[in-house]
Amino acid sequence: MSQFFQIHPQNPQTRLIKQAVDIIRRGGVVVYPTDSSYAIGCRIGEKSAVERVRRLRQLDDRHNFTLLCRDLSQLGLFAKVDTGQFRLLKTYTPGPYTFILNATREVPRLLLHPKRRTIGLRVPGHPIALALLEELGKPLMSVTLVLPGDAEPLNDPELIRERLEHHVDLIIDGGAGGHSASTVVDMTEDEPQVVRVGCGDPAPFGGAA
Repeated sequence: MSQFFQIHPQNPQTRLIKQAVDIIRRGGVVVYPTDSSYAIGCRIGEKSAVERVRRLRQLDDRHNFTLLCRDLSQLGLFAKVDTGQFRLLKTYTPGPYTFILNATREVPRLLLHPKRRTIGLRVPGHPIALALLEELGKPLMSVTLVLPGDAEPLNDPELIRERLEHHVDLIIDGGAGGHSASTVVDMTEDEPQVVRVGCGDPAPFGGAA
């Protein structure tokens, strides 16, 4: 049976954030809100938790996981970013974008694309997600909370609880979530390429809404 925390979406309670991060540090799997939709995540490099997320989402080894980072300086530890890429990232983070970048050696092998050594990285704009990242001091491994058979992310905390309370360690209720995942931008080539249109405007990266 998972724990269920109601956390204020604008002013997260410090006590509950600390308790949530304790669960994450112990290898727990947590559902939490972001500025796009609800997501499911765990501590980076926590192999058993990552495998639980894979099974829950029915993901194969070609799925690009995302590392949620608290800021660009943390992101730079896990991705190779040149000057042009940094300017774009600085302009559009924090926000509802996931950027696919070439990974550094800091990224655990089990999170990488098996052939490309790429990783998705994101700096969220949601106060709860940012508070978790600040308290944890490390990125969260994250994927959008779209369960097998569903077309959209789950966005109702009570429904999330009903469907997942026996499968995760913590569900954070931060109010109603969004219906769309983040917009994904591949930045591993010379020009950015929008590979998934979500709630972030794709136009700055040459994509169509």
